[in-house]
Amino acid sequence: MAALKFSGPVLPDGQSRDLYVVDGTVTYEPQAGADTVARGWILPGLVDAHNHLGLEDHGAVDESEIEAQALADRDAGALLLRDCGSPADTRWVEQREDLPRLVRAGRHVARTKRYIRNYAHEVEPADLAPYLAREARGSDGWVKVVGDWISRDAGDLAPSFPAEAFAEAIAAAQAEGAKVTAHCFGRDVLQGLLDAGIDCIEHGTGLSLDQLDQMAARGVALVPTVMQTAKFPTFAEQGREKFPAYAATMEDLFARRREVLMSAHEAGVPMYVGSDGGGAQRHGWLAGEVQAMVELGLPAADVVAAASWRGRDWLGFDGLAEGASADLVVYDRDPVADPTALWEPVCVVLRGRVVGAAPA
Repeated sequence: MAALKFSGPVLPDGQSRDLYVVDGTVTYEPQAGADTVARGWILPGLVDAHNHLGLEDHGAVDESEIEAQALADRDAGALLLRDCGSPADTRWVEQREDLPRLVRAGRHVARTKRYIRNYAHEVEPADLAPYLAREARGSDGWVKVVGDWISRDAGDLAPSFPAEAFAEAIAAAQAEGAKVTAHCFGRDVLQGLLDAGIDCIEHGTGLSLDQLDQMAARGVALVPTVMQTAKFPTFAEQGREKFPAYAATMEDLFARRREVLMSAHEAGVPMYVGSDGGGAQRHGWLAGEVQAMVELGLPAADVVAAASWRGRDWLGFDGLAEGASADLVVYDRDPVADPTALWEPVCVVLRGRVVGAAPA
């Protein structure tokens, strides 16, 4: 295969360079006769840190739909997907050179009749640790537990399991070599999870300042999914008649979500960008999540970094160093200065192959 040449500022340092792709890897050594594919701002492949490949509103989807979801993400520049729970077996995706890299968390684990039907393993507290450990053994190093959900008995958000059951399950999954994350909308579940040594929080709208300091000190990550939390007023309205306390809670969490986001940034909590594609959102919308985070007040440079090179580093993948796998996206303008550029990739390269746009 002929060497490919890309020219322009290479992020994160922004130095204008000629980047070559040879045998699927990056090199900055000049290659005679290389074909110039694209010019523009060159970004390490984007990372969707909260993605549900293989999931739709009703539950698992078939392989043809999984492929369509993966292609939508890929064509939007998301070349690395962190699965946050799927009832579908997506292991075959990892064998496809033309589909994004995938870090699977297996199927999420929830309390019996306390989550969306057909999404998760639904278990009682005594079974939480065995189930999470089993998912850990079959995953790519992550598992997910549903931390809280509406309780019809309480009429409000409530922890899915007792704190001691969470602690036992987190320890069991970590003993299998996996990191643990949890869906958390509300407040009451958070302290027990943090004290038990959880590795990441999804959504996190109920976090307090003290808890954010605890996360920063331990390096616990937050994936805030702000396109998802923007729907809290709709959730409140849908539940108001039967569950007025729940409606009030969701409205309060929505009202303070910007404060939590900005406080997390100020505290130094490592934050990453997740679209919730396949859950609350459609696939291929990572640029929308970047834009939403910036509109809430986060610095564009930090959000783009989290969606690219920092996210890749967090998950154990290279950026665009010499010898790295050539996973990159080219834009016609600087996405750090103008994050709307992320909606319009000029060229998408995955594993050294041009898979989107380019020759023109």
